[in-house]
Amino acid sequence: MRAIIFANGDLNDAATARSLIQAGDTIIAADGGSRHCRTLNLVPHILIGDFDSIEADELEHWRSQGVQIVQHPARKNYTDLELALRHAQEIGANEILVLASLGARWDQTLANLLLPVSADLHCCCITLVDGKQEIRLIREGDTLELQGTPGDTLSLVPVGGEASGVSTEGLEYPLSAETLYFGGTRGVSNVFLHEIARIHVDQGLLLCVVIHQ
Repeated sequence: MRAIIFANGDLNDAATARSLIQAGDTIIAADGGSRHCRTLNLVPHILIGDFDSIEADELEHWRSQGVQIVQHPARKNYTDLELALRHAQEIGANEILVLASLGARWDQTLANLLLPVSADLHCCCITLVDGKQEIRLIREGDTLELQGTPGDTLSLVPVGGEASGVSTEGLEYPLSAETLYFGGTRGVSNVFLHEIARIHVDQGLLLCVVIHQ
């Protein structure tokens, strides 16, 4: 099962976002992310959050469209996006695509970028998409295969500490069982040589950022 979550950040490329949605996807709007559903003429299956970013008439509009409303109190331990991710996992999603997760607030943006690292969300493959950019997490012991075109940019950013035993295939600057250090930039701005790139990490966590041409 795949879920598409619209967060309340900036939707920088509406056409690309619309093209990503497939038949059978469960569409979830995280609070004010419902405005992006309006923009794309989509009716979400689920609307979740404390609804501090939605007017009462807007909420009633979605209710009248048969949208499942999941309301949380304003005083809560998680952001609306994290609530949406947790809910998607609870209903059986094993793949989640998050749209509009970046924006003007650096605190929210940074927190959103790190959500895939959460141990509570380890059952899901989470991809954050912003136009031609996408972000995935590679957990220790995993090998990630990514599609692109020659010339696309790929960056590897260790989180939570160093990442060791990092090996890559199909990139201009190959790594062979090497270590990327937390706070370092060695893994930034690699380049696809072929349509497929593979990244493996023995220990640690890597955020993998792909920028398509």
